[in-house]
Amino acid sequence: MPSQALSSDSLSTDRQTLVAQRAPATPLDDMDSIVATYEQRIFRFHLVSIRDRDVAQTLTQDTFVRAWSARSSFRGDCSISTWLMRIALNLVRDHTRTDRFKFWKKVSDTAVDVSDISAHVPHRDSSLESRLIASEQMALVWESVAQLSERQRSIFLLRFLEELELSEIASITGLPISTVKTHLYRDLATIRARHNATLKDSL
Repeated sequence: MPSQALSSDSLSTDRQTLVAQRAPATPLDDMDSIVATYEQRIFRFHLVSIRDRDVAQTLTQDTFVRAWSARSSFRGDCSISTWLMRIALNLVRDHTRTDRFKFWKKVSDTAVDVSDISAHVPHRDSSLESRLIASEQMALVWESVAQLSERQRSIFLLRFLEELELSEIASITGLPISTVKTHLYRDLATIRARHNATLKDSL
């Protein structure tokens, strides 16, 4: 994501200092460091979820603004990364449920092609499914991901794009781990079936 600092009106140093004097210290008081550490990850999640670079940038900024506003509610029962991802997921849900934008269906001038997403996918030597996403068949995989339900798609992205643990996904989504496992099983079954069918048709 291009360097895009949060607006001075939102998070100015003077304002942070004044608020800090009124409220107990929290791990999120140093928002500049939080943004520097997690901005790319949050942007990537928004970009792949929304597939619109401008909207992804806006939602990324909104994520940190909300985190700053709600920092006193952070209890440390999860990692900062998990807490931020929960905010990011809620923003994606809010955005995709409005009448102004139908998820994965509206084509705009700023829409990101699925092949362009590859630049933001971490290339890690990990699970077979994660390597599949980063492979030459990536466009096919993401076309299949687009057909998943909103909940299944979010869980898939959190697991195989962000490579989060099942417990983290459960914390972010508010779902039991057993439900997360069920959605992941269905996600992979659906994507593999479409992937294999397309490969057979191409032979």
